[in-house]
Amino acid sequence: MSPTRHDDTGPTRQSLAHGERVEWHFHSVHQLAAPGRGVLRVFTPAGSWVVPPHRAVWLPAGTEHAHQAHGPSELRCLTFAAELNPLGLQRPAVLAVSPLLRELIATLTGPGASRSALLEQAALEQLREAPELPLGLPTPRDPRLRDLAELLLADPADPRTLAQLGTAVGAAERTLSRLFRRETGLSFPQWRAQLRLHHALALLADGRSVTAVAAAAGYRSPSAFIEAFRLAFGTTPGRYQRERAD
Repeated sequence: MSPTRHDDTGPTRQSLAHGERVEWHFHSVHQLAAPGRGVLRVFTPAGSWVVPPHRAVWLPAGTEHAHQAHGPSELRCLTFAAELNPLGLQRPAVLAVSPLLRELIATLTGPGASRSALLEQAALEQLREAPELPLGLPTPRDPRLRDLAELLLADPADPRTLAQLGTAVGAAERTLSRLFRRETGLSFPQWRAQLRLHHALALLADGRSVTAVAAAAGYRSPSAFIEAFRLAFGTTPGRYQRERAD
């Protein structure tokens, strides 16, 4: 199915049920998409990004993408004219959202809110300072890497080494390691770590316990999972779940 063009040119807010998708589309303007609650997974032909609350994803004008909600979610979006690019990015990116930017997004997309040039300019200024976070999961193109990725997407806790996975997909460990760096910009351990974080966020959104999520996502212990989560998202998984419930 060909992506459709969405001509949203202002702030929007949309409730999404668990598992609900917004199918492939693109915009003629830049979009900043932020979940007010729940976890949003964003797919593009180049890869996927996972976006919890307190984070947002920048989608440059013309980027084909789809959304999927994990847990009951609320998708809040701001748009910016194609000639305005405060980050200078021509690719999607997950950004840290400051408390002020979060409040601006909530106000601009609130029920009955009217467009405010002053608030939109304030949001634009906040975006200029928003740090990019390494939360993307690039999609490899090589058929052997795609087969390997499918194995791990089906079971992120799969403990096999790259050499063992190479045996399953018919490629040498050295070849796969070189291809991962060339096609994704990440080493295989980095790519697998991103995949496990993506999977963990989706499981937390489903209400699983931290211990259960750590095991299902392939971490050697709950403490190892908590530390990896804290480094990636700036909070612990337990605190993240409590904040979602508030």
